[in-house]
Amino acid sequence: MSQVAAIQMASGPNVNSNLIEAERLIKDAVAAGAQLVVLPENFAFMGHDEADILALAEVDNEGPIQKFLAQQAETHGIWLVGGTLPMQGKDDKHIRSACLVFNDQGERVARYDKIHLFDVHIDASNESYNESETTEAGDEVVVIDTPFGRMGIAICYDLRFPELFRHMLDADMQFIAMPAAFTAITGKAHWEILTRARAIENLCFVIAAEQGGFHINGRETHGDSMIVDPWGQILERIPSGAGFIIAEMDQEQVNKVRKNFPATDHRRMPCKLP
Repeated sequence: MSQVAAIQMASGPNVNSNLIEAERLIKDAVAAGAQLVVLPENFAFMGHDEADILALAEVDNEGPIQKFLAQQAETHGIWLVGGTLPMQGKDDKHIRSACLVFNDQGERVARYDKIHLFDVHIDASNESYNESETTEAGDEVVVIDTPFGRMGIAICYDLRFPELFRHMLDADMQFIAMPAAFTAITGKAHWEILTRARAIENLCFVIAAEQGGFHINGRETHGDSMIVDPWGQILERIPSGAGFIIAEMDQEQVNKVRKNFPATDHRRMPCKLP
């Protein structure tokens, strides 16, 4: 059995303030017994404008946000999934939205760059998002060994693309860590359904850490961070506002469910396209 936690925040444009809040919540989660902690997308910065994030782009393996994550993991002796932070792109007009993973020694053991970029218009709120204007898409699926099982990493909009998680499954993924920042509108409509669906169809745990609340830039995020088991049951959730949730995650439960209900082994693609 492992104790895993998801942290929920309502980050703003002040990096130092966000890091102080993240540190407080990590400390609280560790005090409750967490061995693995997942931070939300954009935990260190949510600016007034999409382009504001360009000024904070860090060089790979350098920078204050990366240093903060490494220190938190080492200080608390935990595995830390570092939400997302901006890493340098191919030019000064683009960043990579990267999720870094640190082990309990403070060593970086994985980097996943967000593959699916949020370029949408939401009629209900007349909101438009064009993430690709400032962000380059990643192109590599990441699944790594941890003391808690094989972990796959996804970020926010990735949740809508089940084929990504099938690639993880083919790499023997047993649980998913997913930082996110769903909008209030899309989150209310789809967040729980999609998060539970990814757990059910892949017979795995999902640790989903959300932004949740009102932000200084006027944006509202959905929240409802949750930890879901392989049967699709929500073990813990937090509706909105800053906080954390913690739950037991048992690798043997994944193995047992997959053995007794081997849907992942029953996949077939019998139809040929014309």
